[in-house]
Amino acid sequence: MTLPIIDAVRPADAFAAIGALRAQLDAALVGQSRLVERLLIGLLAGGHVLLEGAPGLAKTRAVRRLAQGLAGTFSRIQCTPDLMPADLTGTPIFRPDKGDFAFAPGPVFASLVLVDEINRAPPKVQSALLEAMAEGQVTVGGETHPLPDPFMVVATQNPIEHEGTFPLPEAQLDRFLLHVALSLPDAATERAILDLVEGETGAALSNAAPAPQPPLSHAMLLAARRQAMAAHLSPALRDHIVALVCATRGGDLTGSAAAPEVAAALEHAVSPRGSLALAACAKARAWLAGRDYATPDDVADLAADALSHRLVVGWRAAAEGATARGLIAALLERVRPL
Repeated sequence: MTLPIIDAVRPADAFAAIGALRAQLDAALVGQSRLVERLLIGLLAGGHVLLEGAPGLAKTRAVRRLAQGLAGTFSRIQCTPDLMPADLTGTPIFRPDKGDFAFAPGPVFASLVLVDEINRAPPKVQSALLEAMAEGQVTVGGETHPLPDPFMVVATQNPIEHEGTFPLPEAQLDRFLLHVALSLPDAATERAILDLVEGETGAALSNAAPAPQPPLSHAMLLAARRQAMAAHLSPALRDHIVALVCATRGGDLTGSAAAPEVAAALEHAVSPRGSLALAACAKARAWLAGRDYATPDDVADLAADALSHRLVVGWRAAAEGATARGLIAALLERVRPL
């Protein structure tokens, strides 16, 4: 009997392939090891990633380099206020020679989709993207069209500009596995970035750029996903994840308030999707570290990126300077692993 392609991939080979992809990204993105890790976690967990940061922090570069390292199609959608849903999903096209309509797929029909400045897309476009991200399909003209598998959306947004933007609703944010906030680099990292870009420019002008590495195949990626999601999550760690999420609602596993000051500052608590996301991300991070089990450190490291965009800070707490990430940090101090 012939083994399925995924089953024929050895665990060591899948781990080595993801490690090689990580090394390529680290070499091309100086000082962005956290960003690289988050992108790979999203890839392994089968989720979508939202990158937020000022212009010039290599958000688009990171996604393009990730696409270069993966087999499959890549598309980039530049969001503007006049964008229409059909510009993203595609539309039926009349064929005069046959006298019928044929569906012409839009840029969302790709394995990896970069949605640049997603908060500039109008609500109708955001709604169309919501179906694609949540269900892996789009509906056009009453017909449903499945998207490629694997399918991953990486969206970016600029927190500085607000004119001509449409803030993402909570339902849209909840579809992102991770919300990664990027900060400006320090002086040493900035100098390393300058040296890297100067070297790349010189290599391109002299036609001495290194040959690209073979892309990660779909079979290898799916095998890596299966292995990562098979990482062990102990009952005690599951209880810790549930306790963190329930604390945003004013309770814990015993029904008492674990962090009442945090719950009181929130207008909307984390939904069960937060528990699922944090568990999947913890397993993916553990696998990337070469472990077949997740630890409380994995949960603590990922809690802000996995949960902060799933809660809404109340207006009074926000006026007093409270932020979603600050409240998650306070939550981690109050809710300790069992």
